[in-house]
Amino acid sequence: MHFGYCEKFAMVDVDEGLKAIIGTTAVEAPPHEPGLLPGWLAERGVNLVIAGGMGGRAQQLFADAGVKVIVGATSAAPESVVMDYLAGNLVTGANVCDH
Repeated sequence: MHFGYCEKFAMVDVDEGLKAIIGTTAVEAPPHEPGLLPGWLAERGVNLVIAGGMGGRAQQLFADAGVKVIVGATSAAPESVVMDYLAGNLVTGANVCDH
């Protein structure tokens, strides 16, 4: 739920036109270092991040890198979250990260 302390990320490739998942890869996160993850993920082709919570600095770094961020997502299987997003049914709440 706290983006900056994720141990791994689910990188989900999608076909937006078909609203389908093409593949999912679990990627181990590098050691925690403030400000590292936005650039690290952008370099790997990430263009959207869906998280439960994320601090303002990380959100700004993602915006600077051209990566869209959605916060307030509930904890669920990554493929389920992505399918809800593709279908326009992703329900979000408050950003669970308050820094």
